[in-house]
Amino acid sequence: MQRDVFDAISPLDHRYYASSPELFDQLSEFLSERAVIAYQARVEAALVRALERRGLCSAAVADEIEAACKDVSPDEVYAEERRTRHNIRALVNVIRNRISDTAKPYVHFTATSMDIMDTARSLQYKDVAQHLLIPQLKSFMRVLVELARREAETIQMGRTHGQHAVPITFGYAVAEYVSRLGGRLDALERASQNLRGKMSGAVGAYNASSLFFEDPEGFEREVLGLLGLEPSMHSTQVIEAEYVVDYMHAIVSAFGVLANFADDVRHLQRTEIGELGEAFEAEQVGSSTMPHKRNPWNYEHVKSLWKTYAPRMQTLYADQISEHQRDLTNSASARFVAEMIAGFSAALERLERVTKRLVVDPMGMEANFKSTAGYVIAEPLYILLAANGHPDAHEAVRVLTLKYQQDGGAVGLFEMAERDAELASYITRFTPEQVKMLRDPREYTGAAARRARAICDAWEPRLITQQKTARI
Repeated sequence: MQRDVFDAISPLDHRYYASSPELFDQLSEFLSERAVIAYQARVEAALVRALERRGLCSAAVADEIEAACKDVSPDEVYAEERRTRHNIRALVNVIRNRISDTAKPYVHFTATSMDIMDTARSLQYKDVAQHLLIPQLKSFMRVLVELARREAETIQMGRTHGQHAVPITFGYAVAEYVSRLGGRLDALERASQNLRGKMSGAVGAYNASSLFFEDPEGFEREVLGLLGLEPSMHSTQVIEAEYVVDYMHAIVSAFGVLANFADDVRHLQRTEIGELGEAFEAEQVGSSTMPHKRNPWNYEHVKSLWKTYAPRMQTLYADQISEHQRDLTNSASARFVAEMIAGFSAALERLERVTKRLVVDPMGMEANFKSTAGYVIAEPLYILLAANGHPDAHEAVRVLTLKYQQDGGAVGLFEMAERDAELASYITRFTPEQVKMLRDPREYTGAAARRARAICDAWEPRLITQQKTARI
């Protein structure tokens, strides 16, 4: 019986699938249960092909088994598992049922279940990163680069602790996320390329393969080489857990950067800030009771997804512990890792879609800047006073800002300093350029615009990618 999508329990399989079916169809190629079984069958096929190369079976046998591996269906495997109560033995039996008696002895020859499962999982995660996640991440970064370049000179008040600090540009603020995601891109590329496989048997000591090969480690390298993987440096019944932990840490830490960006954009849309806006469709509704509302719900949604999946990283750390050569305490938890990958991919897809339509309000940024522009020259004023010999410039300017606040800003802070007899003697030593900047705080953005462009220049050449298709 075909199960309706709305009968599914996980929101990934109904709500988020419905909102982005094309993306979830792509994810299914790598992360679905059908994909899991296909990857496991692919490992079985590589194993017998290596046996053929070592002369243990004929090319005809290897061809026969490889063809059967490509034809395995999850329905068959699950039906057989109900009888055997063992998933990999069920897969092996389904393959064996499709081949001749001559070929049957060579299916799963010298392997243990986790040789197949761990190696297949590494292939899955490597492929989904290389063919989907990394291209997605690069595509979103290109959107940020375009935004940072366009707004490189747009004045914005910098904020620390939620308070106005000193001026920056909005392009510089966006460039932060280009840089941070770039670091995560590097980490994900490294970790995905470093995922490992194994073909070392029940306790990882090559007991079974040593019966037939003087160099069982070499045989392992041959099998894994057919799959584009390297062997785990050491294995028990399972691959060293840290390869997957590093891979997922790269994903979850990148997810944290996405959540931080989403949170910043969300706050900049607050009514009292009003510097950005999420574009609304003509018939889109912001609130069920307040027709005027235009909520930043997409950015909130990304942060919510991060809150859902980031804590699951703790489970992967717990799964590093496996008693002696292996226990089954990760047998359930490992099955949910795919959801973390899917959630990250869904967040990337949504962020790119809404950020492409992000509305920047330079007038709103200008208004916020002007509201405290009289204060922001306090920093350069005190530094220049100190540079010109004032013995306690910070305290002198702090006292001056209190007077400025009491006077309601009727006279500019720098003008007040010029009228102060004690400070005026130092101010006469300032250069014309320094005086110009102190009279116009818009000039005090440091290297913000230049740094925004430099960061874009550094990353943009590396963001060229082509969408690849899965081969399982």
